[in-house]
Amino acid sequence: MELKGEAKLVRIFVGESDRLDHIPVYEKIALEARKAGIAGATVFKGIMGFGKNSRIHTAKILRLSEDMPMVIEIVDEAEKVESFLPALHELFEKANCGGLITLEKVEIIKYVTSSK
Repeated sequence: MELKGEAKLVRIFVGESDRLDHIPVYEKIALEARKAGIAGATVFKGIMGFGKNSRIHTAKILRLSEDMPMVIEIVDEAEKVESFLPALHELFEKANCGGLITLEKVEIIKYVTSSK
């Protein structure tokens, strides 16, 4: 598969402790993106952050949080990303968790798959 040129990036912010059917929401999102045939998804764990309620979540030893910020980035052609958004919204509704979803235009310079 070759991807090049204009694409879309979906960036999703959730909490590490957010769950849907006992599965972390960030994991569920990545698995659903794979099932939908999305070109790629990456999950990042933040070391500090705050959201709408302004409660600080941090990895500092004196203030250890069990709800660190998680960021999922999904990149693919605009049409594929747009068709995945309803599933993403449904996932948020079912999980009843807080979060943020952003969408931006990106340009793919190079996307290659492994020969393995």
